[in-house]
Amino acid sequence: MARSHDLDINRREVILAGAATAVASSLPGGAEAQPAALPGASGPSHATVSLTVNGVIREIEVDTRTTLLDLLRETLHLTGTKKGCDHGQCGACTVIVDGRRINSCLSLALMHEGQSVTTIEGLGTPDQLHPMQAAFVEHDGYQCGYCTPGQICSAVAVLAEVKADIPSHVTGDLTAPVELTEAEIRERISGNICRCGAYSNIVEAIVEVAGRRA
Repeated sequence: MARSHDLDINRREVILAGAATAVASSLPGGAEAQPAALPGASGPSHATVSLTVNGVIREIEVDTRTTLLDLLRETLHLTGTKKGCDHGQCGACTVIVDGRRINSCLSLALMHEGQSVTTIEGLGTPDQLHPMQAAFVEHDGYQCGYCTPGQICSAVAVLAEVKADIPSHVTGDLTAPVELTEAEIRERISGNICRCGAYSNIVEAIVEVAGRRA
C-alpha cells in the first residue's frame, strides 16, 4: 500500500501537470507554438532580407519572426508607421507594398524580399507634402494624428485601386469603370479606424485629391 506522503506528491504532480497543459492549450497552436521553450531546442533563426524602402535598397539581417512593422519601426526607425492593435484590426500600420496597401503588423519582413515598400515618410516631406497629406491638413482630416499615417497611405492606395477599376464590396456594376462615390470611399477606408471620428473630413480630403465630387 502506498504511504500517505507518496499520495500527496503524486496528487501535486498531477495538479501541476494539468495546469501546465491547460496553459499550453490556451496559446495559439497549443504547446507546439513555443518550441524554443523545450529543453534542447534551438533558438530563433536569422536571415537576410533585401527590399526597397522609400526608394532606398536595404539589406538587413532579421530574426525570421520579425514583422514588417517591427522592421520599419525598430530597425529602420521609420516611426511614422504606427503600432496600434498589432492584430490587423485598426489600420494604423498601413503601408504600401508594390502599389498595394497592407497591414504591416500581419506580414513577416522576409515575405517582402525584393519588393518595394512605401511608408508615410516616403510619400512626402514637411517642405514638400504629398497631395494627400496637404488635403488632410486643409480638411482637418486628423485630430490626435495617431492613425493619420495609415489613413493617408490607405487613401493613396484607394485612389490607385479605383483608377485600376478594382471593385469593392459596394461596387454595383462589376463590368463598368468604378465610380468614386462617397459609399465607395467609406467602404474602402473602413479598415482604417479613427477613434477621433474624423471620417467625414477624411472623405473630403480624398475627394479633393481625386479631383471629383462624391
